[in-house]
Amino acid sequence: GEIDVRTIRTKLGLTQEEFAGRFGFSINTLRHWEQGKRQPEGPTRAYLLVIDRAPKAVQKALEAA
Repeated sequence: GEIDVRTIRTKLGLTQEEFAGRFGFSINTLRHWEQGKRQPEGPTRAYLLVIDRAPKAVQKALEAA
């Protein structure tokens, strides 16, 4: 099914800028996803699913990197 990036982001209470910055997406790509002009594919899709299910774990990993 389709991934609703806006729902994932709003669930975390983040603005587009905050979400993009925190998880390493370009703001333009994020806007395209949210406007339905594009769908995330492959590894990016998997990454978004993990962000949705375990945002704290993702953040910890990114901070440690």
